Amino acid sequence: MVNILQSDVMIDFVYPFLLIFFIIFAILEKTKTFGDDKKQLNALIGAVVGLIFVSAVSPKDFVNDLVLFLAVAAVVVLIVLMLLGFSTGSKISGEGVPLGLKWALGIIFIIAITIALFLITGVWDTFTDTIFRSNWSNDVWSNIIFIVIIAAALTAVIVTTKKSTS
Repeated sequence: MVNILQSDVMIDFVYPFLLIFFIIFAILEKTKTFGDDKKQLNALIGAVVGLIFVSAVSPKDFVNDLVLFLAVAAVVVLIVLMLLGFSTGSKISGEGVPLGLKWALGIIFIIAITIALFLITGVWDTFTDTIFRSNWSNDVWSNIIFIVIIAAALTAVIVTTKKSTS
């Protein structure tokens, strides 16, 4: 059963119109393009642009998809910030928490949430098949491991050389 908020008229016309109307109106009010105290003119221009926008199909679909992505991204960012807040204290600044720990926790949380999103959206199997089970994956992973070993050896030599010369 579809309620009035989920009807095609609301989704295809009313919500996109209101979104564009309010964005245009707010921009015109903030920039004072037509001068101070021109709310009626700004509202009329916002309404015209909103109606033109609603009548075009391709931009409307693009903005609908973009708004859906924005909503999901906002929830993901909120979850990351909540996890950082829980782990570093009541504030994001996390006074008393070492900077390296904050960075490490942030990276771990972002990786965990990315994996969770991959699992929720059903992309995880495709991702792992592409990365680990492709024809080229054995060669790529061998090269990556080889480069990491060389980088670790060079870092150890450089650090040892700096310590012995100082």
